[in-house]
Amino acid sequence: MLRMILAFGLAAGLVVAIPMCLMVTNSESGSTAQSYLVGYLVMLVGLSLVFVGVKRYRDHVLGGVIRFAPALGMGLAISAIAGVIYVIGWEITLAVTNYAFVDSYAAATIEAKRASGASAAEIAAVVAQMAEFKTQYANPWFRLPMTFVEIFPVGVLVSLISAALLRNSRFLPARAAAG
Repeated sequence: MLRMILAFGLAAGLVVAIPMCLMVTNSESGSTAQSYLVGYLVMLVGLSLVFVGVKRYRDHVLGGVIRFAPALGMGLAISAIAGVIYVIGWEITLAVTNYAFVDSYAAATIEAKRASGASAAEIAAVVAQMAEFKTQYANPWFRLPMTFVEIFPVGVLVSLISAALLRNSRFLPARAAAG
């Protein structure tokens, strides 16, 4: 089981980290909402390997039957490995881009507030918040868990759904081996 968790977790993490890192390194300031949507869709695609991993374990190791708790545990473990790989990928991206993301994010947030017609006091508050954010984000003890928390809740959701579906042995049953 550990081998499958590591393999599917590594694959899921790479499927998420590589496109996300490419998007950040090749992006220009654009729609934040669109970036979030694309980012979470990439996470869902990558974390679909949680379902594949649990199903494969159910079908090939357990003979087509798995209970909810073991399926959930395996899904969470795959999600945790994927999250760690995502964090490593993000740290590499930050290093390669010389931490330009932080300045770009802060500038985009301030500009969005200005574009919304906010008052000078509201803009000043956002400028202060972004200055504090930059200071916090420079600290890896703040940044690393924050990055992990971006992906892990999605993994929890995918793990719960996968465990709920796959505990039913009639849901996508294992195919009989061709004789």
